Amino acid sequence: MEACNFTGSSVQYFWVVGFPSLQDHQFPFFFVFFIFYLLILSTNFTVIIAVVTDPRLHKPMYFFLTNLSILDILLTTITIPKMLALFLVNSKFVSSQGSFLQMYFFHGLVVTETFLLLVMSYDRYEAICNPLHYAVRMTKQKNIQLAASAWFLALLIPIPAVVQSSQLAFLKTPRVHHCFCDHLAVVQAACQNSSASFQSFLGFTIAMIVSIIPLLLVFISYICIIISVLQISSREGRRKTFSICSSHLIVVSTYYGSIALAYLSYRANMPRDIHVLSNVTFAILTPLVNPLIYTLRNRDIKRAVKQLAFSKVFSIQKGRTCLDKVESVT
Repeated sequence: MEACNFTGSSVQYFWVVGFPSLQDHQFPFFFVFFIFYLLILSTNFTVIIAVVTDPRLHKPMYFFLTNLSILDILLTTITIPKMLALFLVNSKFVSSQGSFLQMYFFHGLVVTETFLLLVMSYDRYEAICNPLHYAVRMTKQKNIQLAASAWFLALLIPIPAVVQSSQLAFLKTPRVHHCFCDHLAVVQAACQNSSASFQSFLGFTIAMIVSIIPLLLVFISYICIIISVLQISSREGRRKTFSICSSHLIVVSTYYGSIALAYLSYRANMPRDIHVLSNVTFAILTPLVNPLIYTLRNRDIKRAVKQLAFSKVFSIQKGRTCLDKVESVT
């Protein structure tokens, strides 16, 4: 029997299993996730370009939305390309350094999304509950500080868990029952001992802290927002104010709903394929739906996207017209 005397830093490769029971049916997964990845990239880049090019969207809410779109692009780029290689050419092996880097960036970016959603709820709180002081409190410098703090703190939080995971004892080629190197999946690939159990507990504790506390703060901010909205005498004013917050509320609900799904699948006695699928869903669901929600439900973003698409079509038609004139002259 293979000796369990390798630490994570001395292991050369991790074997990423993917979906254990579906090894002979991986091309449909490649096709589906490839389409998802293209949608995530195209929709999030569209939101970023629309916000940057439209001066009417140079506001705090859309600045944070741009950060969220950049985050979603990075989050999926950390995971999906390796998943596509796994499904298409059965590329199962990941270097030890690559595994722990993927683990670090995946969890760091997930925490960043939690913090950015909290910052966005604070922005909505200031805009609705303190409208007269909003421009003073949410200055450009303050917005940059809030966004930078969310990124910086979130990317610090996973470091202890990742470093300690790299010191666990593994077989020479550990099997990771996942489509990418998630912390819990890597810990479960370690030799079962007290250190591995402690790492599972540590990862769970950190996940609960960085999920529940921001969620409670978001919940409190929206209680204050609802109280302020109910004090508006105009029914149309209440409806308009609620519609401003609805996109963010749907995004928050989708994000935490996918977290709950992933957690319940790990705790429930389900097939391993279901565990993997629920965690993969968590990794790609919010980056996929976030830009769609904001594009479909936010009138300003919708208008900017339509204007961007119209300008592109117009420029192409103008270029063709100029080319036709040149050809007719020659």
